[in-house]
Amino acid sequence: MNERYELLKKLCTCSGISGDETKVRDIIISEIKDYAVDIKTDNMGNLIVFKKGLKTPDKKLMISAHMDEVGFMVTYITERGFLKFDQVGGIDRRVVFGKRVTVGENSIDGVIGVKPIHLCSEDEKEAVPKISDMYIDIGAESREEAEKYVSIGDSVCFYSPFEINEDAVSLGTTLKAKAIDDRAGCFIMIELIKSQLEYDCTFTFVVQEEVGLRGAKTAAYTVDPDYAIVLESTTASDIHGCEDSKAVCHVGDGVVVSFMDRSTIYDKEMFKEAFKAAKDIGVKAQVKSAVAGGNDSGAIHTSRGGVRTLALSLPCRYIHSGLSLVSLSDMEDSLKLTKKLISRFLRGAQSV
Repeated sequence: MNERYELLKKLCTCSGISGDETKVRDIIISEIKDYAVDIKTDNMGNLIVFKKGLKTPDKKLMISAHMDEVGFMVTYITERGFLKFDQVGGIDRRVVFGKRVTVGENSIDGVIGVKPIHLCSEDEKEAVPKISDMYIDIGAESREEAEKYVSIGDSVCFYSPFEINEDAVSLGTTLKAKAIDDRAGCFIMIELIKSQLEYDCTFTFVVQEEVGLRGAKTAAYTVDPDYAIVLESTTASDIHGCEDSKAVCHVGDGVVVSFMDRSTIYDKEMFKEAFKAAKDIGVKAQVKSAVAGGNDSGAIHTSRGGVRTLALSLPCRYIHSGLSLVSLSDMEDSLKLTKKLISRFLRGAQSV
């Protein structure tokens, strides 16, 4: 595996659901502490980083990605030692039961269970089980034994391997892992902070995106930028059973640029400039072909007097599940395009 991707592996395999991003933040700080002028953690847990470039621009640009991932939280421990839980963030119930998970700070191993199908009624067999009908089995025999290892309020994360496959036939080199949304965005920002930038730039690694864009709201208020680039992952439905018109985007076709989603209508000039820049540097870019979902742009673009905002996303299959799939060429294109746009937006700030 490319040595650079060891950091990406560390980020993706780290546990950090919304509201419990400390371990992710610690990894990021350890990576960037020698490359940034100023690193602050606010009361929400956002990491706000100022990177000195070769020039100081007239306008301020903020680049943002979120640290949190979807997951679960322990809400009750039964007499027999099973853990009841609720979800944190938007997760499709169909991909939950039977999955391996880790619980709490000590990463206790568990599996999500549900009533066996051979004991279900005919109606139950056809229905997707509710989260309230599921439980986590950590192998405890009683509540007292379970409480030695876990507590109510503990975070629960999917446990998944981090695999890079260089033999993907048409997609190129692919990555399969949990939490690609949005640890890939965090990885790109770390790479940018470690590089030489033409202009000063502020980077925000934000919390609680998956539960309502909460960290981005406070971070944008603090930074007060003129421009923002949000680095994200977005649903790629280029799979069997989905019509081409509903594919949203395609893995392997480059960076996804949004014109509108459920929380933002994006700056039209920045949208156009993204494609011009992609063409100039020879990277692939594609339009997000569906008005769906949302991201931290929804909180950022309405901050204070308004922020001109662009979202660049990584096309991601099986997002918000225990194992997602992306193309590493798309991620590298996103890194190159973001770096180019830092210069384009700040150099031409009066005309963009």
